[in-house]
Amino acid sequence: MTIEALTILFGILLVSCAARFIPAPRPRQWLLLSASYFMYAHWAGKRALLVLIASSLLNYFWGSILRRRPTAALLSIGVGLNILLLATYKYLLPLVKEWPPVLTEATFFQQIIIPLGISFWTFQGLSYLFDLYREEELDPSLVEFCLYMAFWPTVLSGPVCRLPNMLPQFRQLTGSIREDFSIGVVRIVQGLFMKFVLAQLLSSGLTPDGGVTAGFDGIAPGRSGLDVWALAIGFGFQLLFDFAGYSHIVIGAARLSGIRLEENFNRPFLSLTPSVFWTRWHMSLSFWIRDYVFLPLATIRRDTWWPYLALVVSMALFGFWHEAKLTFIVWGIYHGLLLVGHRMGQRLRRRVSFAWPHPIGALLSWGTTFLLVSLGWIFFRANDLGQAFQMLRAAIAPQSYAFAYATLPHEYYLLVTLMVVGYFMYIGMAQLLVLWTTYYREKLRTSARTLPPRPVAGWPSLSGTVLSIEGVLAETKWWWLTPAFVLLLMVTSLSVFGQSSNIAPFIYTLF
Repeated sequence: MTIEALTILFGILLVSCAARFIPAPRPRQWLLLSASYFMYAHWAGKRALLVLIASSLLNYFWGSILRRRPTAALLSIGVGLNILLLATYKYLLPLVKEWPPVLTEATFFQQIIIPLGISFWTFQGLSYLFDLYREEELDPSLVEFCLYMAFWPTVLSGPVCRLPNMLPQFRQLTGSIREDFSIGVVRIVQGLFMKFVLAQLLSSGLTPDGGVTAGFDGIAPGRSGLDVWALAIGFGFQLLFDFAGYSHIVIGAARLSGIRLEENFNRPFLSLTPSVFWTRWHMSLSFWIRDYVFLPLATIRRDTWWPYLALVVSMALFGFWHEAKLTFIVWGIYHGLLLVGHRMGQRLRRRVSFAWPHPIGALLSWGTTFLLVSLGWIFFRANDLGQAFQMLRAAIAPQSYAFAYATLPHEYYLLVTLMVVGYFMYIGMAQLLVLWTTYYREKLRTSARTLPPRPVAGWPSLSGTVLSIEGVLAETKWWWLTPAFVLLLMVTSLSVFGQSSNIAPFIYTLF
């Protein structure tokens, strides 16, 4: 990232902060839309901006027609136009590569450039049409709808937003400015740390050939079972830190302008079942697939087996959404089969009286889910199906687990272990902090009923009661955590950037 790009990004961030103080909705909307278009043109190019504007105008005007006549035929035309636009820019080139060279070398195909974020804002346009077909009361102005499609924190890689959530916020800001700014800053710093430190460490490794990227792309005679599991788990955490870090950044940036986005990740690696995992991982997209693909598809027929097929088809489309590549489609089918297996297991469990004791059963369920999800990352990251199936054979072959056959550096195993253990320790400590803060605040409210209001001189008091040192820390944790995060980010970033100048891009900007 160049100094010019950082300067522009910082300037747009300041503009968004300034928009938070504009009470009138229309000037605020115009300011945010102008900043969004300027940022997108800088990052994606002017031609991509024209595609984004064309998609916005298409969905807005077709939505006005669909609002007056919500028929299946009009909806199908709108959906078809969006899919045609998406397919032309995202899926045409991979298909053209399989055609004769005379077509591949045509000038028309060589000039096609995939607009950044087209997968995300196309889905937002589709959700608007689907909601209108369901006769939801949505009446955005043209400026409001264009802002919904191009809102600068989300336009590149989501989260996938819904207009019913965004439209009221575009029209009237609620909440405290102090709370928005404090939470926004902490979320941005947290996301930067996850993306540029944790994800970068896993991608590059502690040594030049000791990261996830070298492990999947490097030439090796064959990976052992331990290698495969270490690479699968390492990539899963790299993807989590990368994309969850990005989500923290955009949620924090939107919060600075007074907009509250939906959460995109919720401790997914603590999921006890595959179904729960997909309510915690990339939540905005998984809920989009559930609401607009799976549920309508599952209600077409009443056969017992049909919802299972609908699950597999929906997840296959989920994989195809990422890229027109066999590995992604197989990854989607794999997760569809996991969801089917979980549903069938639930039905079988109702007929069997035996049940594991709760701690043991929960631990077994979590371990099984974590390992199965981790194994699926092989399809997501492998360069081709041949490599993916070769790694899967090593994972299930008992003779491949001799440590002497390990081909990855020992430093990589140490790095993955530290990341996994540190992640779960952090979650545990964060949960303890939340419980402690809740307990202390409840105790504070109880004591406030008996003590006169007498704030401690020199300390801020949010409740007007006597605050001890612990109380001040609990009540103002967003303020005292921010400099600590900044200091930690600076120290760790210097160490990471000192060993490698190759910073991995946001993974989901590739889709």
